[in-house]
Amino acid sequence: MEEYKTIEFESSDCFVEKKSKFIGYVKPVKSSEEAVEFINEIKSKHWDATHNVYAYVLKDNNIQRYSDDGEPSGMAGVPVLDVMLKEGIVDACVVATRYFGGTLLGAGGLVRAYSHTSKIALEAGNIITMAKCSVLRITVPYNQYDRMNKLLTDFGANIINTDFSDNVIIEFSVRQTKEDEIKALITDNTNGTIETEFIRNEFLKAS
Repeated sequence: MEEYKTIEFESSDCFVEKKSKFIGYVKPVKSSEEAVEFINEIKSKHWDATHNVYAYVLKDNNIQRYSDDGEPSGMAGVPVLDVMLKEGIVDACVVATRYFGGTLLGAGGLVRAYSHTSKIALEAGNIITMAKCSVLRITVPYNQYDRMNKLLTDFGANIINTDFSDNVIIEFSVRQTKEDEIKALITDNTNGTIETEFIRNEFLKAS
């Protein structure tokens, strides 16, 4: 897997459908244990809710889990999960909390409501693409800092850290497939006076 989509941060959103209040919570998770901890946290927070439906998808081993939590089978957890799968989201957990408002939504209405809850939760958590990236470092004199910073930014590199000491040390990341290209660009623009140091490979937010 060269890249995947996930959620950037924990968030929530809500809406009301025929007097039933639906609250969608989402959180990035890396394991079933993290997902279950988040689910239990929301269940504890909304102990008085009619239902706390959930679904989560993990990248490793393609784990997919869901629960209808008392709603008619296949009409709550499955729609929440389906939205995640259609969006290609992994390493995330969605909990859809419902406070029943007294009016039945019907099978179709229930599916639409839980699908929408999942969708607004994911949007609130900010869907991002994670890609295999190379983390690199360059050390530049102060008089070349602005030019090199602009070169990296224009290229689409993600500046991770800048350390202003005797010289300026810039740590940045680019997609792994563009590592050779940015190294050559730096060499060409500095007449070979600045070397690009490789630090590590990891999945990072891609621009």
